[in-house]
Amino acid sequence: MATRQISHVGVGDAAPPYRIVRTHLSGTYVHATLGGEGRMLLDGRWRPHRAGMVSLAPAHVLHAFHAIPSRRWQYCWVRYMPHSPRSAIGFIAPVMARFDAEPLRHAILGLYREVEAGGDTGAAMLWIDLIEHYITRFAEPLQREDRLRSVWERVQQELDRPWTAGDLAGLANISGEHLRRLCQASLGRSPMQQLTYLRIQHAAHQLATTQTTIEEIALGVGYNNPFAFSNTFKRMTGFRPSHFRNRRQSDRESDRESDA
Repeated sequence: MATRQISHVGVGDAAPPYRIVRTHLSGTYVHATLGGEGRMLLDGRWRPHRAGMVSLAPAHVLHAFHAIPSRRWQYCWVRYMPHSPRSAIGFIAPVMARFDAEPLRHAILGLYREVEAGGDTGAAMLWIDLIEHYITRFAEPLQREDRLRSVWERVQQELDRPWTAGDLAGLANISGEHLRRLCQASLGRSPMQQLTYLRIQHAAHQLATTQTTIEEIALGVGYNNPFAFSNTFKRMTGFRPSHFRNRRQSDRESDRESDA
């Protein structure tokens, strides 16, 4: 799977008290509900995750999900490596959308059975390519919606600009309500929520990879008030900016010690 930069895949059937909490999600995680219901922490808030729903949790965020009382939860998942393009800064994809994940489940199970049976590499690669095909079909709606793609490509070039909902609608040359419907259907977020997501995603990348001050990073993504930036960053990632940076530095030091 490394050739497709996939860390692991799986199919699960869970019941309470099943719970997963990751304080440092290093690579993008795609989760598809096949039956039942669970809860997923996305964009800093808990959301129901029911049959026919697929979600994408980006790298660098607090990530958690759990089964709920009296309900079983059937699902499948794909997790990408940190260096995958799907985990990279600037990758735009739905936070949650309706999607038939049954073909994805069959592809994951097909790969599992091929490996368990000691099958050849070529056959396994066919299953892996099929898994990637279904993730692409879900995760890249902007490839089918030129107006949205052009809007967010422009916004990412000027994250410090004080964008309004009217500005974003103007970039797409459509009404604000039409843009809201398109964003909700394709990304699972409103236009302004998507703007916040892109700003915090970029800030997290800067905190993790540079020594730029938190105040400069806040200004660079459109926050003149460091306190407002810190509160939004904590809601979206689970950590204050300073704590997030310290954790990432500690992780890198631990990795170097392990390699020594």
